[in-house]
Amino acid sequence: MLKTKTFVKKTRSGRVMKVVREHYLRDDIWCGSELCAECGQETSVLQRDAYRESSLCASPHYIIPDTNVVLRQIDILEDPVINNVIILQTVLQEVRHRSAPVYKRIKDVIHNASKHFYTFTNEHHRETFIEREQGESANDRNDRAIRMAAKWYSEHLKKVPNAEDLRIILLTDDKENREKAKACGLTAYKFEEYIKSLTANPELMDRLALDTNDVSEISSGKILFPEHLPLSRIQAGIKSGTFLQGVFHASRDNYLEATVFVQSDKEDTTEASIILIQGLQNLNRAMHQDTVAVELLPRHLWVSPSSVVLVDEGPKGDSDEDEEEQKITKCDGSQLTLKSTGKVVGIIKRNWRPFCGMLSQSEIKEATRHLFTPADRRIPRIRIETRQASALVGQRIVVAIDGWPKNSRYPNGHFVRNLGSAGDKETETEVLLLEHDVPHQPFSQAVFGFLPKMPWAITEEDMKNRIDLRNLCVCSVDPPGCTDIDDALHCQELENGNLEVGVHIADVSHFIQPGNALDQEAASRGTTVYLCEKRIDMVPELLSSNLCSLRCNVDRLAFSCIWEMNHNAEIISMRFTKSVINSKASLTYAEAQLRIDDANMNDDITKSLRGLNTLAKILKKRRVENGALTLSSPEVRFHMDSETHDPIDLQTKELKETNSMVEEFMLLANISVAQRIYQEFSECALLRKHPAPPPSNYDILIKAAKSKGCIIYTDSAKALADSLDAAHVGGFPYFNTLLRILATRCMMQAVYFCSGMDNDFHHYGLASPIYTHFTSPIRRYADIIVHRLLAVAIGANCTYPDLMDKHKQAALCNNLNYRHKMAQYAQRASVAFHTQLFFKSQGVLSEEAFVLFVRKNAIIVLIPKFGLEGTVFFENKDKPNPRLAFNEEVPSLTVEGHTFHMFDTVKVTVSLDASNIQHQKIRMALLEPVIPGVSVSPPEPEPEAKRVKLS
Repeated sequence: MLKTKTFVKKTRSGRVMKVVREHYLRDDIWCGSELCAECGQETSVLQRDAYRESSLCASPHYIIPDTNVVLRQIDILEDPVINNVIILQTVLQEVRHRSAPVYKRIKDVIHNASKHFYTFTNEHHRETFIEREQGESANDRNDRAIRMAAKWYSEHLKKVPNAEDLRIILLTDDKENREKAKACGLTAYKFEEYIKSLTANPELMDRLALDTNDVSEISSGKILFPEHLPLSRIQAGIKSGTFLQGVFHASRDNYLEATVFVQSDKEDTTEASIILIQGLQNLNRAMHQDTVAVELLPRHLWVSPSSVVLVDEGPKGDSDEDEEEQKITKCDGSQLTLKSTGKVVGIIKRNWRPFCGMLSQSEIKEATRHLFTPADRRIPRIRIETRQASALVGQRIVVAIDGWPKNSRYPNGHFVRNLGSAGDKETETEVLLLEHDVPHQPFSQAVFGFLPKMPWAITEEDMKNRIDLRNLCVCSVDPPGCTDIDDALHCQELENGNLEVGVHIADVSHFIQPGNALDQEAASRGTTVYLCEKRIDMVPELLSSNLCSLRCNVDRLAFSCIWEMNHNAEIISMRFTKSVINSKASLTYAEAQLRIDDANMNDDITKSLRGLNTLAKILKKRRVENGALTLSSPEVRFHMDSETHDPIDLQTKELKETNSMVEEFMLLANISVAQRIYQEFSECALLRKHPAPPPSNYDILIKAAKSKGCIIYTDSAKALADSLDAAHVGGFPYFNTLLRILATRCMMQAVYFCSGMDNDFHHYGLASPIYTHFTSPIRRYADIIVHRLLAVAIGANCTYPDLMDKHKQAALCNNLNYRHKMAQYAQRASVAFHTQLFFKSQGVLSEEAFVLFVRKNAIIVLIPKFGLEGTVFFENKDKPNPRLAFNEEVPSLTVEGHTFHMFDTVKVTVSLDASNIQHQKIRMALLEPVIPGVSVSPPEPEPEAKRVKLS
């Protein structure tokens, strides 16, 4: 059946045009019930007997939630207890419009067959579709559509044999909607009312998202925060310049301070101004990463950033709260350090997510309200109601925020789930993945459905537009234990005396077609995340460790970049081609190095490696001469116990010539591909840039070098590289490494971008005018897009609309940049956790360290042996503080007459401070030089078992 609607629309030019909308209705849409033979469905979703025992409804029943129930109560809807649910098309469309994360979660629930959730397309069913009436709001029309669908189900199932006692229950928290539903003979309840009726599952009540308008502060009914302005006033204020819009960044060290990054609206700049926010009322319930509206305070109220460390220790009396507020303004800043200061007047977009942390049980006996302390120090504590507090003490749990009323000191939330015991390896890994928003759920059946069928073999169809390079002596060089081998290389002499060099990259794009579920999942994940003990793959293991991995002695599809070079590593010609290869060896860096160094080995693989190594040295020398930076960042490697998987040794990674050899050819391939895809697609090439740091970033580096008599020039990357090369101090060989570590801290983050949306392509660190990522498509989605662009450029594949859409490419780049940043943070958190595990088993160690930075009350040191950085504090809560004098210009810190400069050698004790189980940390204390009044606790004796094991 076809319904049409005609209306008149006026265009911007003033022309009047007639618009006809067609809406198709059907009468063959299944109801989804296993009992219904009338609909004639082949497969049923809704079961008669798989239902929950409810005190409100003793008979079998299906439930229909409205939009707000799905949006607010998704945590409960995901629970295995909740099944036989009808999700209406009206609800699904509204959820998609209002919350992408909840939409994805409800879609996952619908696809889970064990949950028995059925999507009923009521908007296309002849008997349930309704027109919007004149003067009716869209919300009221949708509520009516939901009631209409519920009524149809009730009447439809009454006609079904053996379904006479089957009931339909509408769940809505809208009082008016419930009353209208009951008036037309429907059974309707509040969601909370229904959940309370599931007496066999009282734990669900803990996960109930409550209406925050009904929840107020126990201790006080007074208004604690200013009212947030409505969005209409905020938008008008931003337009007029009265308010500024920006992203709220809470301080890690001071819960009463934050900054708001306001993006400039000038088209020719990407700079952001920073507004300082201080005090609870001015922070006004904003949370980290919220988009907020800010009003600048008058200049006489501007303040300096606080140097006080403040941790929220819970609700206080009014006078204590006032004293704490005053502390943050008692800074030693001058008028020169005053910052633009403002207050939050409204929230434009909340960035709430489920938070991991631990419960702080109330001291009141039998209390159900408790405070939850998030693992992220930037998030305020959250008040939750739970009846299982005693069981959750010492556990890592997940909590979601429901709202933050103006009369509540803390936001209100609800318990979502228990992750496990704090300190447990599996639990802590889950926490760091959740906290860094790393997608790590198992791949869905929809994703697996697009994987190749096994056994897999190369077909004639696969060989189209592809050359056979299986005769070449190709080999891969990777870290030990690597199974996702992206790249392989070869080098052979040509008849004309030149060299042919090839970089062969796994052809992942052959297996992942644009737009399907596998492609969408890889795009969402963005990157593979490497933790100390596990790997979170971007694509399923069948591809990452098998069909795409360039393992030795098996045929594999590749994308090859092949150069003809002379012996001075100058490129004579270059070509790109899809290929099939058969790697002759999968080597580690150490194995490849041994072959190169062993004069007795002269097989084809070794000769190829020697040729590659010789050319790589020339390429690197040339890059450095052009201004490329060679920086240093200490990386650590854990040696794990084969049974317990606990770290038993911790060492900095040793880099060999072969590491540099592989790196040089990957860089060359990436630059060559970047040039080719930009030449072909100037508007939609996916590239990678590294912005030059602002001059102020180098202040600390310049001061540090000057303190040791060295001069650092920062006019250009080449000037910086040359002055770093020249910076040496006699008798201090590690000085240059420390300086390069410090230079790394001055750098900006490299990012992906779309060529049609930017005009600065330069990669500062590589001193290259253009760059991209082509060489790791198994673990980076950006490389898959680059492969697709290159395949179109050489005529090996066809294009598709999204690939040529610069706006969609830019949006993709934003997600990739976010995913790469969070993966990096997750990897660091994993290293930090395993470092804690290592020192937990070691007791107290004493090690040589170098001072990296000096602060007003501490020095930050680096222990080269472990690549470990930590802070030595000189203030102690329980003892009189030593005399401290800080000189920012030098910079230096004088403690009881002894002066510490950057790069000084010290000796420290290292141990695990486990006094705060949620925020365990490595504790460092000064051992040498010995300073009067600054004492160090003596090392604890090693346990007997530990001494036996070490011997």
